[in-house]
Amino acid sequence: MSQSRKSEEWRDAVSQKQFLEVISRDEATERFRQHLDTQPRHHEKVSLADSLGRVLAVDVVSEIDVPAFDRSNVDGFAVQAADTAGAMEESACELTLNAEILSPGTAPMLEVLRGTATPIATGGMLPRGSDAVVMIEHTETADSNDDQTDSDTRLRVFHSVASGQSVTFAGTDIARGETVLRFGQVLTSREIGVLAALGLTEVEVWKKPRVAIVSTGNEIVAPGEVLPTGSVYDSNAAILAAAVSELGCEPVPLGTVRDDVDRLREIIQSAEDCDAIVLSGGTSKGAGDLSYQVVSELTDPGIVAHGVALKPGKPICLAVSHGRPIVVLPGFPTSAVFTFHEFVAPVLREMAGLAPENRQIVNATLPIRVNSDRGRTEYSLVSLVRSEGGLSAWPMGKGSGSVTTFSLADGFITIDQHTEILDEGSTVSVTLLGRELTPADLVVIGSHCVGLDFLLGELRKRGFTSRVLHVGSMGGAAAAKRGECDIAGVHLMNPATEEYNRHLLTGSLELVPGYRRRQGVVFRLSDDRFEGRTAADAIARANEDSGCSMINRNPGSGTRVLIDRLLRDVRPPGYNVQTKSHNAVATAVVQGRADWGVAIDTVATAYGLGFLPLQDEHYDFIVPKARLERPAVTAFKSLLSEPGIQQRLAEMGFLTRSL
Repeated sequence: MSQSRKSEEWRDAVSQKQFLEVISRDEATERFRQHLDTQPRHHEKVSLADSLGRVLAVDVVSEIDVPAFDRSNVDGFAVQAADTAGAMEESACELTLNAEILSPGTAPMLEVLRGTATPIATGGMLPRGSDAVVMIEHTETADSNDDQTDSDTRLRVFHSVASGQSVTFAGTDIARGETVLRFGQVLTSREIGVLAALGLTEVEVWKKPRVAIVSTGNEIVAPGEVLPTGSVYDSNAAILAAAVSELGCEPVPLGTVRDDVDRLREIIQSAEDCDAIVLSGGTSKGAGDLSYQVVSELTDPGIVAHGVALKPGKPICLAVSHGRPIVVLPGFPTSAVFTFHEFVAPVLREMAGLAPENRQIVNATLPIRVNSDRGRTEYSLVSLVRSEGGLSAWPMGKGSGSVTTFSLADGFITIDQHTEILDEGSTVSVTLLGRELTPADLVVIGSHCVGLDFLLGELRKRGFTSRVLHVGSMGGAAAAKRGECDIAGVHLMNPATEEYNRHLLTGSLELVPGYRRRQGVVFRLSDDRFEGRTAADAIARANEDSGCSMINRNPGSGTRVLIDRLLRDVRPPGYNVQTKSHNAVATAVVQGRADWGVAIDTVATAYGLGFLPLQDEHYDFIVPKARLERPAVTAFKSLLSEPGIQQRLAEMGFLTRSL
């Protein structure tokens, strides 16, 4: 192949056509719905045992009364209420006992006449003539009276009752002809109990819409398979299948499809019996974005929107074919999940016979400044924490490629397309992702550490829940100062004193000592530029080798302070390549994008890297003094001092103060 031909193919591969028309979210929704048929397709009868979570397709009208007879609510005696008038401890009234006992399921044979009573158990059918039940505790039989001379057994009543007392009358719970459940209701254990009480064995429900789910891209690997470098596991399919099930639909997973237009076309054609098709990935207009290419072949009407002024989710492609929704979601997980819930979920809810979702909105304060891109509406996922001044909304800030963002978020804020900045302290409206906001026992904001993960897991075993936000040591200290968290995990060295964390304290904060983490140079094993040397010698030699590249840490981090002190004025190759975590440093070294960096030894061990120790850093906890006596904080402090917990931390590679 000629060089010019190769260049032409390369240009085609890296080029990406711009979206023909980027429209607003509202217009995209209007175009989409204009051509959709969202009516539930069919209904079917299922047994009560299989009806949990299904959606009623018809109203349920009772053909019987529940209860079907007047019944007693207590153990006692069926009487005519008028016979007990004036009865009290000092002057009991006497009645003659009838010769039958009414237990549940027994039909009465004798009428309760004036001056008589019939023993009856809870749930027993009230006999003819009676209109009330006197509790057994308020009676005494004459058999226990030594001067009994009458041949009939007598009952002494010490408490008067009113007509209808301790009786549930027929039809009180459900009346014959009453509509007890309505179409569109989701059947839970409560509704199923009602259906069983009506004597039903089957129920008419909407047939679940079948939703085909396809993931596309050469980099997508199914969970359980070997993960080559540069590939990612397919999380979208699992997320979307679960979301589809939550919406009362049946997911039809069709697997992953590599960038093969013929194979993708076959997959879509194989889903002709499905009520909707949801693809993720390949929605842009680049040469490798095949989902868009295949969907663009559809008609009646085909693609109705491609490119929405939305963040995340601009590349979403909405299509309709013969009333059936066919959607290509962006490949990044957060973008895919968010656009699914914004555009697809409401449609599937209607197709499943469900009512529109009623989202709750709460007000909160932004603890940090938020920047937005002018020109498109931005939805920023946030985590909510309770502070002394109310709710604080912390932007998740992990980007559209994050898998965990949606699972950790409580809701989202909507930033208007004309807004570029939301200042710190701004009041925002947060749309909750769930139906309610459940506060955690312990709010932890600060720097991440696997040792902290272990401690919070142990705390959970003792009944305390936690909410964790990883915003770095400085962010955690600021949150503690504002009273937005119970505990902030920090590990920042004061360059002037080389003391850790105490310089972050104010009069309202207290430092709770944690443990130490050993920092050092990490490198690939068998690299003789580092193997067998001290950290200082290795760094000096690496600085002399122009082919030896480092991976740096972000400014403001404790590790960056250490690195700059070690390097002084030297700026080796890779110095300007910065990352935000020990794990990212290790990954860069493992993958050969860098030859060395500085991280903690527990991370080096986890990634199979060599390690040359530099110094120990202190990972401590800042606690607002006003929160020191909270039960979860007290339990956390106690946990840190337990010998068994300290031993476990030591086994993980951390240095505790007692070991």
